[in-house]
Amino acid sequence: MGSYFIKRNSLNKLKIFHKNKRLYSKLPSNALPKTIKNIISSPIGVEIQVNGWIRTVRIQKNVSFASINDGSSIKGLQAILSKEDAKKLTTGTCVRLHGVLVDSIGREQIRELQVSKVEILGECDSTYPLQKKNHSMEFLRDITHLRFRSNIFSAILRIRNSTMIGFQKFFQENEFIQVHTPLITTSDCEGGGEVFKLTTANTTQEEFFGKPAYLTVSGQLHAESISSYVPRVYSIGPIFRAENSFTSKHLSEFWMLESEISFITSLSDLYNFIENLIKYIIQFLLNNSYQDIDYFNQSIDKNLLDRLENTLKHPFIIMSYNDAIDILKKNSFNISFGFPLQSDHEKFLSTTYCNSPLFVINYPKEIKPFYMRLNDDNKTVACTDLLFPKIGELVGGSLREERYSILENNILIKGLSLEDYKWYLDLRKFGSVPHGGFGMGIERFLLYITGLDNIKDVIPFPRSAENCKF
Repeated sequence: MGSYFIKRNSLNKLKIFHKNKRLYSKLPSNALPKTIKNIISSPIGVEIQVNGWIRTVRIQKNVSFASINDGSSIKGLQAILSKEDAKKLTTGTCVRLHGVLVDSIGREQIRELQVSKVEILGECDSTYPLQKKNHSMEFLRDITHLRFRSNIFSAILRIRNSTMIGFQKFFQENEFIQVHTPLITTSDCEGGGEVFKLTTANTTQEEFFGKPAYLTVSGQLHAESISSYVPRVYSIGPIFRAENSFTSKHLSEFWMLESEISFITSLSDLYNFIENLIKYIIQFLLNNSYQDIDYFNQSIDKNLLDRLENTLKHPFIIMSYNDAIDILKKNSFNISFGFPLQSDHEKFLSTTYCNSPLFVINYPKEIKPFYMRLNDDNKTVACTDLLFPKIGELVGGSLREERYSILENNILIKGLSLEDYKWYLDLRKFGSVPHGGFGMGIERFLLYITGLDNIKDVIPFPRSAENCKF
């Protein structure tokens, strides 16, 4: 009886809250200063304030101009001001400009700000390294803490933000639950040994966790644990790899989208899902970040928009590992069956041979991790690597081995400890479920979206071998 009244009372309260609800989902229009992105659409002739940083100043005989931006859009706003006010400003100065919007007679902008008052909020001295000229990407990497003030890096941040929103939207629309997997682990999911071991500042202290612990190389195993009862999960978070690599495609700390899906039994279900996800995100970005993508199309890669549109139009190609090896051998690559594909192989297949995103499937079991499901041939595993033109591997995924005895044998064959993976084996003892999953590198995806070549340019603060300056 008591339980019934509690439930009825809760339901009544819910109805009252629904009837009298007040919406707090959006801040009042005056809660924060307006951004330039919103100010540009304000009515002509209305008194406004514009906050931002000075990009350029042009002092002329009768009138002067300043370009101001706040990172909210690619174009910023041109300000018209007196010669005396313009002389107070230098590139990099943080200002608040008072004035009214007027129609522009110039071709570069529709509206501009007629300034009546200038407030300097933060002066900028003569050593400021960002000037009107174009700077090389190498130079900008040396001033990572300031490079967000450049057009290219503020555009990257906005595209990165839209990408994260798009991922969230896709998964939520498809009834996935976002989970947060641990950054500190005691196991190497990939089995490659490229892990960062954790120690305390007090080097004499014994193991803090009572056993060796590492920064995670993947949240997959923990996501599998959750998906053993919550069938659709995904996570977006940082991943760490101690790869002593100096290439333009590797980082020691990067962001990974990972997902686990229960009750799928076919590899085609998995790679079709991945293709739908990627096409959804590309379309989402074209809809929501077109100006920024068009900026990269004009300044970095003239074929970028065409390539993105072609990716949407055409189905991704499916190719077995065996066929991939045959094609590589016929094209003078020195590779045999049973060897992993290297980056030059992946780029040849996706860029030169197919010129299309390409799923390579069913790799030999010896060259893949222990958790991948063994195929009926007892030689290959139900897995796929998605290769993208110019990028190489973008996504890695597989059906997971749900059979206890086979998984146990895989762990032993790989020379791993059954004790370390006892909890993972338990998932196969207590209501095991057919399932699969994948991981996608966020930064590699952003390379494809922007046309940039170096992965250090699509993450705010890059971490790689011998590079942890900021």
